[in-house]
Amino acid sequence: MNLDTPVNKIPRIGAEYQKKLKRLGIKTVRDLLWHFPHRYQDFSNLTPISEVKIGETVCIQGEIVEIKISQTWKRRMFLTTALVKDKTGSIKVVWFNQPYLINTLQAEDGVYLAGKTSKGPKGMYLSNPSYEKISSRKSDKSKLVHTGRIVPVYPETEGLSSRWLRFILKPLLTKFQDEIQDYLPEKIRKEHKLLGIKKALWQIHFPDSMELAQQARQRFSFEELFILSLMILREKMKLMTEKSISIPIRIKVIKEFVDSLPFKLTNAQKKCSWRILKDLEKTRPMNRLLEGDVGSGKTVVAVMVALNVTQAGFQTGFMAPTEILANQHFQEISKLLKGFDLSIGLLTGKESKLKNRKIARNKLLEKIKQGKVDILIGTHALIQESVKFGKLALVVLDEQHRFGVEQRAKLTLKSELIPHLLSMTATPIPRTLALTVYGDLDLSLINEMPKGRKKVITKIVAPKQRKETYQFIREQVKDKKQIFVICPRIESSNNGTINSWTDTKTIKQEYKKLSEEIFPKFKIDMLHGRMKTSEKEKIMKKFKKGKTDILVSTSVVEVGIDVPNATVMMIEGSEKFGLAQLHQFRGRVGRGDYQSYCFLLTSSSSPKTNKRLRALKSCENGFELAEKDLEIRGPGELLGSRQWGIPDLSMASLKDVFLVEKTRNTAKELLNKDPQLKKHPLLQKRLKLFKQRIHLE
Repeated sequence: MNLDTPVNKIPRIGAEYQKKLKRLGIKTVRDLLWHFPHRYQDFSNLTPISEVKIGETVCIQGEIVEIKISQTWKRRMFLTTALVKDKTGSIKVVWFNQPYLINTLQAEDGVYLAGKTSKGPKGMYLSNPSYEKISSRKSDKSKLVHTGRIVPVYPETEGLSSRWLRFILKPLLTKFQDEIQDYLPEKIRKEHKLLGIKKALWQIHFPDSMELAQQARQRFSFEELFILSLMILREKMKLMTEKSISIPIRIKVIKEFVDSLPFKLTNAQKKCSWRILKDLEKTRPMNRLLEGDVGSGKTVVAVMVALNVTQAGFQTGFMAPTEILANQHFQEISKLLKGFDLSIGLLTGKESKLKNRKIARNKLLEKIKQGKVDILIGTHALIQESVKFGKLALVVLDEQHRFGVEQRAKLTLKSELIPHLLSMTATPIPRTLALTVYGDLDLSLINEMPKGRKKVITKIVAPKQRKETYQFIREQVKDKKQIFVICPRIESSNNGTINSWTDTKTIKQEYKKLSEEIFPKFKIDMLHGRMKTSEKEKIMKKFKKGKTDILVSTSVVEVGIDVPNATVMMIEGSEKFGLAQLHQFRGRVGRGDYQSYCFLLTSSSSPKTNKRLRALKSCENGFELAEKDLEIRGPGELLGSRQWGIPDLSMASLKDVFLVEKTRNTAKELLNKDPQLKKHPLLQKRLKLFKQRIHLE
């Protein structure tokens, strides 16, 4: 048996437990040993029974005087009760619905018990404590696992407890102690005062002190972030050696384009455009992320760059995450470039257009292959096998974090030479994530908004203020303005019964209520992701033309939808969304000349929810909000740790800017001396394992 042995080969782990472990992502011995506790309970100090008080969490050592089992008449619940004594006194102990304990624990057994005391009708008792039998009252504490020490508490799943994990892990740690190799070079360990792997692994699971538990966590946090930085920086170095097409800057055409715009470019737009155009002159592929707040004008920058590419006789592929957004880009880009003789195409799952006219799909595909389509805008349809570019030199990805690495790679491989890549996002990325998860991308920030744009007034709306909000919406509609209403879900998934996540407004319920009860005289439409493309387009066109007063929608409108006449964004169940997403919704209004409003409706009164919503109310800057979202929700919730494959410990460490910068600098220093890691075979092995597990999507 070795570290890669599947869990089904480990003694005492049956088929049922294998399924439960799989739910936690545990498939091998290594996965099990690296399933770290997320907190600890300190039961290392024993409390004499005479000093135990009600409501305390304590650990006691004593002897069972008597133990018996009974069943309550009303609830049919089994009660296992015991009386335990030490030299100072005795205490009653109660276990609920654990009848098997009567066969495990007996009178005169020595025990350690750890748990919380409660007050009952007949006085104080110890409720459902963890227990451990000892052969003598002077038992060696080093053999204890569940009591009498600092006890690890693990991420669990239904039917798989921390007690069971401790029971399995301790013998495994002992067995594999000598097989575990330290991947971190000794020089790095000494320089950063990090524990060796064997000591760190033992101390993170069964620490001798809280200080050693913390040192073990620091060791693994450093290791995970260091490996992540190594992986990202190596990708960046690899890209530097690849060849791409050099696109010269056509100053005259760029000037002509800028002069044709109905607005003035901001200084930030000019700086970002120039930087990107200079990148395209190089013979290595650009890999740049253009970050800009909602409405800051990223698309114009991308269009200018795409125009420059067409002047050199090459093609641009422009990929958007939704068909609605792809259509909007097609219309907007066609309008922005109408003074230039270009062939602009649209390709989605349902549509194919060229120069604003419908065209047979096979004809469009043929023209793309021949290089006769200058700019092709589309969805995931662009990465299908049938789409072959003749002269692809630039790939633009809008809201790039929505596309996986594989999808991005498929698009960039549609050319003999690697095309330049420009990713765009309106979801600001916190600095620590930019350095690690997005560290292979060069960053450009549009940190300036177009002049004259009015600030959107944001209000948190409690249930009792709902009628007042509806009245305000009536007045806005009477004034010929339009309204967005956002709901977290399309429909209830549990036959109308309500609990937790589903205890919130669904779009179908809200549409029915607003249409029939609240605003029966207004024109209301509903929009969500399950609708057919043609239906979604029809609804959006109606809304954009002002034929609909209120659009009830899911988060499908989060990105890029532009309706200048919309002045109110009302978000139901606002606590269900992240700050960055709420900021995106808010950016859908205030795009015209009118004062606009964002109403955050919530039924939650939790301090965490209120803190997040107040942050949105007080802050207009998306970059500042992204940092606050990271601080409040943590990176796991922000990115989705399951989705990214980044371990929980690394996820938590992504909040620590100092640690992120330290590990990145260490990785950079090492790669400068040994780019291929030839002197560090163990590190190469660790990197390979890490890449298998992680999937940055």
